[in-house]
Amino acid sequence: MRDLLARAAELAAEHRDGLTGRPVARPVDPDALRAGFGQLRDAPTPPATVLEELAAAAEPGLVATAGPRFFGFVVGGALPAATAADVLAAGWDQNAFNAVLSPAAAAAEQVAGDWLKELLGLPATASAGFVTGGQAANTVGLAAARHHVLAEAGWDVERDGLAGAPRVRVVASEERHATVDRALRLLGFGTRAVVPVKAKPDGAIDIDDLATKVDGPTIVCLQAGNVNTGACDDLRAARAVAENAWIHVDGAFGLWAAANPATRALLDGVELADSWACDGHKWLNVPYDSGFVFCARPDVHAEAIAYRAAYLTGAGEVSGMGDLTLESSRRARGFAVWAALRELGRDGVAELVDRCCRLARRFARTLAEGGAEIANDVVLNQVLVSFGDHTDAVVERVQRDGTCWLGGTTWRGRRYLRISVSNWSTTEADVDRSAAAILRLAAQ
Repeated sequence: MRDLLARAAELAAEHRDGLTGRPVARPVDPDALRAGFGQLRDAPTPPATVLEELAAAAEPGLVATAGPRFFGFVVGGALPAATAADVLAAGWDQNAFNAVLSPAAAAAEQVAGDWLKELLGLPATASAGFVTGGQAANTVGLAAARHHVLAEAGWDVERDGLAGAPRVRVVASEERHATVDRALRLLGFGTRAVVPVKAKPDGAIDIDDLATKVDGPTIVCLQAGNVNTGACDDLRAARAVAENAWIHVDGAFGLWAAANPATRALLDGVELADSWACDGHKWLNVPYDSGFVFCARPDVHAEAIAYRAAYLTGAGEVSGMGDLTLESSRRARGFAVWAALRELGRDGVAELVDRCCRLARRFARTLAEGGAEIANDVVLNQVLVSFGDHTDAVVERVQRDGTCWLGGTTWRGRRYLRISVSNWSTTEADVDRSAAAILRLAAQ
């Protein structure tokens, strides 16, 4: 085992060391890639051989998402300490369902959860669930919202379901992320439950329109970091016009703006919400999969999510972990989160967020000087770039070229390149090199 894990770490380190020099992505023949993984054998294979075969088979299909020039999907690259902690967590092989199964995993989540709440400006008394990502965080947060608003209306949704329940209005921006709709489908509301609210030109919710949509049992979904423009909803004003509603904030990446003094004002009033969703594998740069859901009412959080069984010692004690998340067999995500926060500290998290914002503005400025159209005010790490009718062709050429990677998006009926600067290792040189490649390919 010692030699095997040492070899695995060596292979992983070689991959990470080579990220700067390799193409970010390469054309792949899916059939050939699958064939490289071979057939199921009758006889056992030595673990050392399996490891080498896996490394060889996977290599042609690996994308340098952990590297400094991947600008798609709001993807971070795992920090050194977080990566090493995740390797250690795999070796420890802890089931993080509760403190009985792993006291160490429980302690790491509790400490890291407290640190996260401090950095993100959330109430210290809020619960913190370590989930798989933004989708799970939105689903859990909205499950807590469903429990609360229906209980206030005299309905026990966990016992009686939604059939015959009082109608709940789910008020959300027309610019909301699609994971909100998916969560509503999974929770039985359906997407017809959404009462859409207009968005302002920058993509933030229109508070005046929001004020006309709040009536009766209501869940309001707000956004910290528009998926296209990075714009943040006015959280304080939204609370003022939705005083009695449950407010859920989808802050997959934008919630991290609260950790940086230069961007903190964008999230003024964030502490006034009832639940919050956030990703760790985006701007915190921890390994996949890692996300967080916070709830201002820990008892509501647990009542909506926890379950009990005779054999589950320690379940239902509202101690966190499995009582606040959808998974019973849980990977110990808290170790890598703790390591990332320990490596960075308060100043390092602030600097990481601030630097990515500066680099995004540098990207926008360089591309605009080269003739591109920048569609958004770059308030965080998102840049929308248009080359007119050639935009999709530029996206395709950039992805084939391999200097950097970015995707396309549709916003307000137009196609754009969507650039997200989220990686801890990205430098000005990476941005300049990538912008030069984009302009070169656009000129063709």
